[in-house]
Amino acid sequence: MASVTSLSDSVHQRLAAALSAAVPQAGSADPLLRRSDRADFQANGILALAKKEKANPRELATQVVSRVESGDVIKDVEVSGPGFLNITITDRAITENLAARYADDTGRLGVPHTEHPGTTVIDYAQPNVAKEMHVGHLRSAVIGDSVAQLLEFTGESVVRRHHIGDWGTQFGMLIQYLEEHPHELDHHEGEDLQASGEQAMSNLDRLYKAARKHFDSDEEFKTRARRRVVDLQAGDPHTLAMWQKFVDESKIYFFSVFEKLDMEIRDEDIVGESGYNDMLAETCRLLEESGVAVRSEGALCVFFDDIKGPDGKPVPLIVEKSDGGYGYAATDLSAIRDRVFNIKANTLLYVVDARQSLHFKMVFETARRAGWLNEDVHAVQLAFGTVLGKDGKPFKTREGETVRLVDLLDEAIDRASAVVREKAQDLSEEEIAERGTQVGIGAVKYADLSTSANRDYKFDLDQMVSLNGDTSVYLQYAYARIRSILRKAGESRPVAHPELDLHEAERALGLHVDAFAATVAEAAAEYAPHKMTAYLYQLASLYTTFYDKCPVLKAESPEQIENRLFLCDVTARTLQQGMALLGIRTPERL
Repeated sequence: MASVTSLSDSVHQRLAAALSAAVPQAGSADPLLRRSDRADFQANGILALAKKEKANPRELATQVVSRVESGDVIKDVEVSGPGFLNITITDRAITENLAARYADDTGRLGVPHTEHPGTTVIDYAQPNVAKEMHVGHLRSAVIGDSVAQLLEFTGESVVRRHHIGDWGTQFGMLIQYLEEHPHELDHHEGEDLQASGEQAMSNLDRLYKAARKHFDSDEEFKTRARRRVVDLQAGDPHTLAMWQKFVDESKIYFFSVFEKLDMEIRDEDIVGESGYNDMLAETCRLLEESGVAVRSEGALCVFFDDIKGPDGKPVPLIVEKSDGGYGYAATDLSAIRDRVFNIKANTLLYVVDARQSLHFKMVFETARRAGWLNEDVHAVQLAFGTVLGKDGKPFKTREGETVRLVDLLDEAIDRASAVVREKAQDLSEEEIAERGTQVGIGAVKYADLSTSANRDYKFDLDQMVSLNGDTSVYLQYAYARIRSILRKAGESRPVAHPELDLHEAERALGLHVDAFAATVAEAAAEYAPHKMTAYLYQLASLYTTFYDKCPVLKAESPEQIENRLFLCDVTARTLQQGMALLGIRTPERL
């Protein structure tokens, strides 16, 4: 089905035509249309046009009004203030627009695809092999997953990349320890994913601590471990096979955490630091030969005029260390080459902690100088802020340790299950557990996504699972309530009746439902899931007002009952689709 022209676009087209007719010499002028408290829409573009044409804005506004084609969409236009236009649209246009969205059998609610889709590689959820995932990984995973879904919904081709930390000197220590204690990573048959995930992490954690202790106290072991790093980097098959055991064990754990987060992570999307090993030497050669990088005290460095240390000396990006080892810069630059030349991406998006902004600024600038990034291919860091505790300080346990992500999610699920149990009327224990998980995980994701990514946010579980206020629980309950009304409707079915007059609350709800398409486009283009959460919260609030003021099943006539059921259903579908783009489930009953 073709996309539906939104009401604001219809009004925009009619006003632009009237502007061109009134001032032909101006060419195509923008009416600057926006939603307004005073009318359905307000157009402010006449002020700028009048200034340009040296005309009186109110007179020009009056000329434009006389040329506006009213009738099917525009009901009324009046001039206000110095030359604003206040536009009211017909009830019929609102209902017909929603009916067209409702009839979209693709489930897209008439939302168009973007005109020029490209390919975006999105790098997010970057856990480390043999290390526990903590609350800092939460934001990268949740924001990245939502942005990927928003982009895909607009028609962009999205390649997910999980750039896991799976390489480096610490593996010498781990592999050597496993070599000397070969059964440390054994598993039992028949474990489920969650149990084996927990088991895998406890195996890795125990092994890491034991290896570290050994490394710090035993000089001979330390020497063997360092030799093992050389073997690993040289690609010794036996050492690589041992290394692979750590990667596989860690993946069992990662997959269990992402399953708990209700996110799909596919094995082929995991391309860790090690995935670029074969490119590192060539990356360095290309940078050195092109003069982008230079040797300084034996290391291969890239210098920047505007990046200096506290002593006033330039701080370089070190691509190759003086001992021949490679750091993050070499891996990140090789990944850019791979994503640009092999995957043929137009956009490289990195969902990475704001504290790494300087590193990425230097890496992107280096890639630009090398010609790998240019007008057609650009890289963006979607930098996110820190998760804070209720006290406003970085989130830690009482002992000052980083909070384990799994513990946090389990606690959210427990809190949410208590809320569901308290409200549940006819749910079994099994259903309460299932809904509790959907509500708890939804609460964590929504709290994260409803804050603009670059700001810090407070992790407050009491607030997150509250039924009042801007929470996912409030939205999930709004959805479940609509589904309940639709179930109770008996013989009455949702049917649009464009001939009916609408109540003020119905009009406000209908106009907001229509704005879903514009919100999707804006949230995707700006990588801003918080614009979608704000839209959905307002949608649920407008629905609550409609529900309070407009009886649905006890409306005045059979047609009005059908039309209000139709408004309920199109609202529910919009809520459900919007929540899905945030990675949040909407249970049918709560």
